[in-house]
Amino acid sequence: MGIFSRFRDIVNSNINAMLDKAEDPEKLIRLMIQEMEDTLVEIKASCASTMASRTRVNRTLEEARERAENWSKKARLAVEKGREDLAREALVEKRNYLAEVENRQNEINNLTEIVEQYQSDIKQLEEKLAGARNKHRVLVQRHIAATKHKSTQMKIRKADTSDVMARFDHFENKIDHMEADADLVNFGRKPTLEDEFEKLEKDEKIEDELEALKKELSQDKE
Repeated sequence: MGIFSRFRDIVNSNINAMLDKAEDPEKLIRLMIQEMEDTLVEIKASCASTMASRTRVNRTLEEARERAENWSKKARLAVEKGREDLAREALVEKRNYLAEVENRQNEINNLTEIVEQYQSDIKQLEEKLAGARNKHRVLVQRHIAATKHKSTQMKIRKADTSDVMARFDHFENKIDHMEADADLVNFGRKPTLEDEFEKLEKDEKIEDELEALKKELSQDKE
């Protein structure tokens, strides 16, 4: 496929429509980007070559103009010296170089049109390439997000299985037994003498608070 055929296919392509039909959109767009980049390199190289040719032709144009001017001066000199024969020959040479000037100018005009077309093509392709690269970034981000989401859903599904839940139940029962065992550690143990006195002190404080409350209520009634 030639460079211009590829360029037309790329510029006219509908990236979104192609991605909708693709089995692997990310892979497809990578290939499209590579194709665009390769085509862009070729178009830029062709543009540079054409610009170099225009520069060479322009040098030829300037040389032809100088030669035409020189033969014009020689013709004038020949007339001044009374050599019409030499003047005629000089004017013929001048005419030939003027014809070359016209041809080189036409060639430069054509080359300039080609360069401008190349530059327009480069701009279009760069815009298309920027869009494709942006689309690729979005696809990569979506792919990463989808992969993480799938992994998370699989873990959730795995956690919902009866085997996992059975393990949780078993662990919960084990903790229940441990808590019950802890409650039974001191069950039935005979209180020590210190425990008895501590209990008496607590009871005495309660009685004091109760008497104070009763006294307060009695005063309110009076």
